[in-house]
Amino acid sequence: MILRTKMALLAGSLLAASASVQAETITLKVEHFLGPQTIQHTTMLGQWCRNIDRDSKGRLNCQIYPSMQLGGKPPQLFDQVKDGIADVGWTVAGYSGTRFARLQVFELPFMMTNAEATSRALWTYAEKYAQEEFKDVKMLAVHVHGPGQIFTRDAPILKLEDFKGKKLRGPTKQVTDLLKDLGATPVGMPVPAVPEALSKGVIDGAVIPYEVAPGLKVNELTKFTSEPDPSFNALYTTVFVMPMNKAKYDSLPADLKAVIDKNSGLEYSAFLGKTQSGADVGAKKIFQATAGHTISTIPKGEMVKLQKATEKLDEAWVAQMNQRGFNGKEMLQAARDLVKQFTK
Repeated sequence: MILRTKMALLAGSLLAASASVQAETITLKVEHFLGPQTIQHTTMLGQWCRNIDRDSKGRLNCQIYPSMQLGGKPPQLFDQVKDGIADVGWTVAGYSGTRFARLQVFELPFMMTNAEATSRALWTYAEKYAQEEFKDVKMLAVHVHGPGQIFTRDAPILKLEDFKGKKLRGPTKQVTDLLKDLGATPVGMPVPAVPEALSKGVIDGAVIPYEVAPGLKVNELTKFTSEPDPSFNALYTTVFVMPMNKAKYDSLPADLKAVIDKNSGLEYSAFLGKTQSGADVGAKKIFQATAGHTISTIPKGEMVKLQKATEKLDEAWVAQMNQRGFNGKEMLQAARDLVKQFTK
């Protein structure tokens, strides 16, 4: 009788412990380099956190750390996720140098049609051609932003010759190479550094999408916006990556891994691209309402000149891939075909 009682108590304890493990809430540390009021914080990452909380019935949730609150600089963010300082991160691929060289094909001039379609193409391409670049993490999403615009302090850029001598901020190597080929003096820097660089005259302008610009006070720090003619594909875009710490993912029980998987991949990448580019509309209105700020369109004839001036960047990327032992021409064509396939 005593033995049966002890066995019953032990079984009850084990059952309670099992239930406790099942009910344990796991909080993921999610880090990015922008502010807490940005759409990246509130919607792009915020919605992902709300979704995993819903789908896990409260067993998975997030603490989002904006503005690099876990320490370090934006170029260090990917390694912070890899090393477990953060569980999940969102960052610019190009901030990690050439780590994501295979993805940079999507940053080539005139590659992007729209951010949603191009983000779908990017995810599909990454799965086939760039898995090795994510071998140290769990890849959750890759995406691009809307068409990049050109913001300048003292004079608009309306023709190819206007780039000459201008010190323009670029986000990644691919984009700084683009600016160089157009005749500008490129200055690479993460986007949070743009306001100070503009205010101190370190740069004459910056290339960024509309959506992030008001939060950086670019509408106040510059007088001119130059929009590439919209009948062309985007002059440039930027690739973003959303990695998860591999050990953290592997530590999750199977059902919670399934929650992460459900809220990652092709559709989530498309959501990120669509959401970020969708914010361009409201941000542009802020520029239109800013006294003394002029928005102009680079005419079609000049856009043709820009295309010709940057053609060799495609060839340079192909050569770089070939040197690494890949088929660069095939990869470039695959990226173009995928963008076309997903563009409606």
